[in-house]
Order: sequence, then structure tokens, then C-alpha cells
Amino acid sequence: MKRFIGFVTKEFYHIFRDKRSMFILFGMPIAQIMLFGFAITNEINNVNIAILDHSKDTETQKIINKISASPYFHIEQEISSETQIESIFKKGKVKAVLVFQNHFIKDLQTKKQAKVQVITDATDPNIANTITNYINAILQNHLQEVNRNNLPTYQIQTQTQLYYNPELKSVFTFVPGVMTVILMLVSAMMTSISITREKELGTMEVLLVSPLNPLQVILGKVFPYIFLSVINAIVILTLGVFVFGMPIQGSLFLLAFESILFIITALSLGILISTVSDSQQTAMMLSLMGLMLPVIILSGFIFPISSMPLPLQIISNIIPAKWFIIIIKAIMLKGASIQIIWKETLILIGMTVFFIGLSIKKYKIRLE
Repeated sequence: MKRFIGFVTKEFYHIFRDKRSMFILFGMPIAQIMLFGFAITNEINNVNIAILDHSKDTETQKIINKISASPYFHIEQEISSETQIESIFKKGKVKAVLVFQNHFIKDLQTKKQAKVQVITDATDPNIANTITNYINAILQNHLQEVNRNNLPTYQIQTQTQLYYNPELKSVFTFVPGVMTVILMLVSAMMTSISITREKELGTMEVLLVSPLNPLQVILGKVFPYIFLSVINAIVILTLGVFVFGMPIQGSLFLLAFESILFIITALSLGILISTVSDSQQTAMMLSLMGLMLPVIILSGFIFPISSMPLPLQIISNIIPAKWFIIIIKAIMLKGASIQIIWKETLILIGMTVFFIGLSIKKYKIRLE
């Protein structure tokens, strides 16, 4: 019995000394529950909307003030004409436009009813529905306050218009999101085991004494997977278009360029994981556990980033998948050009350069 207790005690010492095991046992559950608890929500918060007020009277101003005071919406800008609506939707920052008709207060007082149009960016149908319901609730609350001393009561009619996805097909969100997740995880996992495989097979020494410099080794590891991942992307897009009816409103050339750029970003991240891992098992764990949850939760694929706490919103900016989802939705659903998505494109290019540069640095360290 003493031998058994001694053996168990030894195992406890081994576990406590292994920082990775301690992190998996205690760190990962805490990180996951915090991430899921704060990020997973069907509510919306701080959604950017725009106002088009043709009437500009005291009643519309009261409604605008009530919406602005709500934690659900942030009035990003006020526009002057309908021609501006599509351009601000294409930029992706504004999710809805509230349009007040001419002579709003006059119609309310004389006809006892007035009209408000809610125009939403329906590339994400769930968010579009939620926005409409929240705005309707605020308008009804305002009417209850106004109608306390009015007989007959006033009415506000809400007209809804959906941009880019009038039928509210969830597949319009599903296909870009799944394509992003698959390309990110598969590409990163494939390359994350490339250099660690060399170490485990004992062929790393051959690379170390070869005339190839670190940049050539890194690019050589990445290049074959670019071709394979491009085939993956083509298959996903083909299924999306011909099986699920996913539209491609923008340029195919631009879509191909952005997809290849994202693939290279994911592959370079995988190479970075590979250079800092000692075994294929460690590399797979880092690529799966370290990428899967952030890509799914913090990319905006399923849950709106604007509804998350500020720290998670900040962290989401370092997730490459977030920027690619914005890009692919803008191209496929909105027909956006490079003038609209240049910022997101530059961010992906910057991330790629950073990952490759850091991989080369880590590789050089191992050469010494």
C-alpha cells in the first residue's frame, strides 16, 4: 500500500511540474466557460444604425433620442438621402437604417398614424430579425407613453425592407462562415505538423545543414498546401453556389485573390505553430484547441461581435477569420469592390507578414 501511495504521490508531482498539463486541466476549462459565458448570446448590443429623417420634427427627435439612449443601438450617422443607404451597408459598419417619412408629426396628429421604415442588412438574417424586433419594441414603448393622454390613440406603422437577403436565407451566413472555419482550421493543422514531423522523423538535421535559408524552408513548407487549400475553397464555393443557391455578386477574381490571401494567412499561422511545437501532438493540440473556439466564437460567424464585452471585441481583432468573413460576405452578397474592403485586405496581408516573419525568427533560433 505504501508503494502504491508513493507511486500516486510521484504522479501528482509529475503533473504539478508539467505546466502544460496544469494549463489543460485548469486553464482551458476556465477560459472556455468565460468565453462561452460572455460571447454566446442571442441578444444584440451597441449595433450601429443610421438615421434618415425626412421630417426633422420634435416627435422624430424624441424617438431618435430614445433609440440612442437604448443599450442595443448606437447611432453611427445621420444620412440625407436614400442613395446613401447601399453605400454605408457595403462598408459593413451600419447594420440598419431607420427612415422617418415626411411630415411625421403632422400625419400623427391629423391622420392618427405615421410610417417608419426599417431597412436592415440581412446578410445575417438572425441579426436583421432581432434588430427589427428591438426597434419595434422601442417604437411601441414610445407610443404607450404618447397615448396616455390621447384619444383616439396614435399609431406608428413599421415597414421592413431587407437588403442582400430578402428571403432571410440562413445559408447566406452559413456558407461564408463554414468556408472560413474549414480553410482556417484545415490549413493551420496541415502546416502545423509539417516541421514537427521533420523533428520526430529525425530529418530535421537534413534541413538544418541544407543550403536553404529559413525563408526558403518556410515557403517550401507552405507552397504545396496553398494548392490543396485552393482546391478545398473551390469545392466549398461550388457546393455553396450550385447546391445551396449562394450568390456571388462581386468579382470572381477579387474573391479568388482574397481566398488565396486568407489561405496563405492560415498556412503561415500553422507554420508558426509548427516552429514552436516539439511534437506533432502538441502542434495538433495548439491548432485545434487554440484556433477552433476563437475562430467559431470570435469571428462573428455565429455571434455578433458588437454584443460581446469590450475585451472580447478587442481580442477578436487578432482573429484572421473575422476579417475574412467580412470580406467574403461583402464580395459575395454585396458586390463590394477592393475600394470597400481594402482595410480588411491590408490587415490580412499584415498578419501574414507577421506570422511568416515570426516563424523565420523562431526557425533561426533553432538553428543556433
